[in-house]
Amino acid sequence: MDIKQRLFRKYKYWTSFLNPQTLSLLYRKPLAEPQETNNHLNAAAQWLCAAQDATADGGVARSYSLIYHSYHGKKGWFPSYPETTGYIIPTFFDYAAFSDNPEFFNRAIKMADWEIQVQLDNGAVQGGMIGEKPTPAIFNTGQVIFGWVRAFEETNDEKYLTAAVRAGEFLVANQESDGSWRKNLSDYASSSMPFYSYNTRTAWALHLVGLSAKRDDFITASLNNITFVLTQQRENGWFSNNCLTDPDQPLLHTIAYCIRGILEVAILTNDDTLKKSAQKAADALLDQQQPDGGLSGRFDQNWQPTVEWSCLTGDAQISIIWSKLYQLTGDQKYLNTVEKVNNYLMTRQIICPENKALHGGITGSYPLNGGYGRYEILNWAVKFFMDAVLLQLKITSKHNA
Repeated sequence: MDIKQRLFRKYKYWTSFLNPQTLSLLYRKPLAEPQETNNHLNAAAQWLCAAQDATADGGVARSYSLIYHSYHGKKGWFPSYPETTGYIIPTFFDYAAFSDNPEFFNRAIKMADWEIQVQLDNGAVQGGMIGEKPTPAIFNTGQVIFGWVRAFEETNDEKYLTAAVRAGEFLVANQESDGSWRKNLSDYASSSMPFYSYNTRTAWALHLVGLSAKRDDFITASLNNITFVLTQQRENGWFSNNCLTDPDQPLLHTIAYCIRGILEVAILTNDDTLKKSAQKAADALLDQQQPDGGLSGRFDQNWQPTVEWSCLTGDAQISIIWSKLYQLTGDQKYLNTVEKVNNYLMTRQIICPENKALHGGITGSYPLNGGYGRYEILNWAVKFFMDAVLLQLKITSKHNA
């Protein structure tokens, strides 16, 4: 890129802040009170529909950027993102059942079919968005497995299981003898760490396809990774090598990825040791919940917050983990914190029905200029918000029955 192009992109970036809509969102205050929960859930679902419709391929747009993105050279809707489209599939199947609306079932199938179309020849899923260089990525591959396994469960169509097995074989072939993944991590993540502890979420996906396909080698590989990652956990529950960019103060987003993978495998295997490992980390975050219900976006090795902004994606993910622990333990403290963090998220959701690109969106950070997904509505933030609210409603409906 020559100097004229660089200057032009800088000009576009800075002038995009003059947009009244961007300025209003930058300085917006949270809602005084959440609306009815189903309204927030429906708004999120509609935003994800708009994100899928914004692409021509059936995948879900990675994000909607409120400002001109200097690296990508654009603002507005970004191209489809294979990784997160993959794990949006189960969310849409869940919402189809919850809302009794077949549109979401059909949209999930469209996503799963598209994922097969873009699967790499070696079974992997590419890192980054469509249009970027398609290189294999371990984590992204695991996340799409969730979608294919669920599509197989919903339809009994073998093509989805076949795709998931191909992906699982790629993961096993690239696993190290100690259970870690160190090759093909991603061309779009930091190279400063030898491995990512948050690949426990990949191990969880591998376990699921192992069960569906009756592949013991997949299940063994899954458990080997979880066992390896436990060596990265400190006595206070914190995990080393567990961030996209800064392992000394990992993102709440990747902290939650790591905890969730361990917890879900613990549930699948009825392993109390794994459950306690996940619970130790999740309980440390209980103590850091702020009065408004949110959490800091990053935590150091002593579980001390290191930034003032909140990673809304991570807030939603932690809500899910606390809900799962409530289901396992019946301890009311988890349900209390879930209600607080979900109210926090609902009051920070963008509600403006007149604009489909914004309505129902969850931004990467709050405030909007925080350090994660800055000035963007991220499709995975909206997905995890839906999951968190759906799980809370499931719990409370049983609780009140």
